[in-house]
Amino acid sequence: MATPLAFTANYRFSTAAVRAAFADEQYWKDRLAEVGGPDARLESFQYDGEQLRVAMVQSIPEAELPSALTSVRPGNLVIPRTETYSESQEAGVFEAHVEGAPAEVRGTVTLTGDDTHVRAVVEGTVAVSVPLFGKKIEAVVAEKLLELLESEAEFTNTWIANR
Repeated sequence: MATPLAFTANYRFSTAAVRAAFADEQYWKDRLAEVGGPDARLESFQYDGEQLRVAMVQSIPEAELPSALTSVRPGNLVIPRTETYSESQEAGVFEAHVEGAPAEVRGTVTLTGDDTHVRAVVEGTVAVSVPLFGKKIEAVVAEKLLELLESEAEFTNTWIANR
């Protein structure tokens, strides 16, 4: 059974401003440079005016991970991640995995708002298929992902404000 992942980001800007940021390739490059971790990079960015698909690689340094996790899987956690959004739908989808580990994260991001405020609700699951230790590792991965999502939300508010 997977561990639930739930997070809500609040943006102090209009839906149009948040969607415009997401549709800007520089936003993703800047976000990864700021909060993506060591060796973070944008793998691909595709936006055709309707559909947005972003593939990136992020990482969590080994020094920030608990020994319960690093004893099973030493080194940085390298996390390839994709996010896909459509202009005609409120919800986007994301998926990620941890390189070299049987860990997957999947879910949705639902954007709602008006001219002054946007709420992004993230709902998903973290699944780690490691006998005996899977749930403990899932909890650690979920905790680190929540910290990352919080940093990304703070970054997004600042990035849009500085435009």
